[in-house]
Amino acid sequence: MARRGWRELDESDVRVRPGRRGSRPRSKLRPEHADAEEAMVVAVDRGRWTCALGGDPDRLVTAMRARELGRTPVVVGDLVGLVGDTSGRTDTLARIVRVTDRRSVLRRTADDTDPYERIVVANAEQLIIVTALADPPPRPGLIDRCLVAAYAGGLTPVLCLTKSDLAEPDEWIDAYSSLELPVIVTRMDAEPDELRDRLRGRVSALVGHSGVGKSTLVNQLVPAAERATGEVSGVGKGRHTSTSAVALPLPGEGWVVDTPGIRSFGLAHVTANDVIAAFEGFAEAAEECPPNCGHLGGSDDPDCHLDAFAEDGGGKEQLQSLRRLLRSRAGMDEA
Repeated sequence: MARRGWRELDESDVRVRPGRRGSRPRSKLRPEHADAEEAMVVAVDRGRWTCALGGDPDRLVTAMRARELGRTPVVVGDLVGLVGDTSGRTDTLARIVRVTDRRSVLRRTADDTDPYERIVVANAEQLIIVTALADPPPRPGLIDRCLVAAYAGGLTPVLCLTKSDLAEPDEWIDAYSSLELPVIVTRMDAEPDELRDRLRGRVSALVGHSGVGKSTLVNQLVPAAERATGEVSGVGKGRHTSTSAVALPLPGEGWVVDTPGIRSFGLAHVTANDVIAAFEGFAEAAEECPPNCGHLGGSDDPDCHLDAFAEDGGGKEQLQSLRRLLRSRAGMDEA
């Protein structure tokens, strides 16, 4: 057949070469996985997630993240849907196909300039801030930063003062009394019964810098945990003894999430309004403040409406605590 000139061609003569992935367009529809079993993530290790089916610590399954989830972060405390082999037998692997919306999230950044948020734990009801009264001495800046993160993430903070056999706790109890913050005091030579009662039936995360006795507490609360403990170094800073977050089942009911010892708690992801929202009435009062009011950085401002609100019954001590937390969030106080 004679070859036609280009003026004689029409659209029917055009050939479309399929792409390298094939000629069929990829469907955006994904399976609903209605038969997925619910589970709670209790540990993460190099692309593998250990999950407790139905929240039962005796039914542990190792899983991988399904392709359709992409890079969706899956962290300790997440409630997920599993398909595939959920028998939990050795060398079996299930797939995480769904992550339930989180009720609370504890986040931190490496420092106040780091834009990358690290999710420490999801769905915890309480944040237990573990602080030693001595050896090493308390770090109020770090306590305040943990409080800010708890308020911003929807967790109820609890202050746990350890090593009361070495120093008296009264000063620190008084320092946080205006926040109506639950405070639990423990000794190295006694069982933490009050803390155990506070944790029962709940999911709680423990956070604190190294050497404060956090892993010792975990071993008392969950004897089967056998978390490593370390002595405090000569310069007053503890060695890191826990390297990854892990949820441990409490005898009876509840979970305690042991987190790695921290040296700093960055709050780049937290805004001043996140902190103010945790104080009843102050968020509404702040709306009357001028733009860029000094309270956003925790400083005094002659035009700040929060002072008038506190004078009218909002609480002067609460305002002082709020400004202290705002200064901590802004990096003005030593952590």
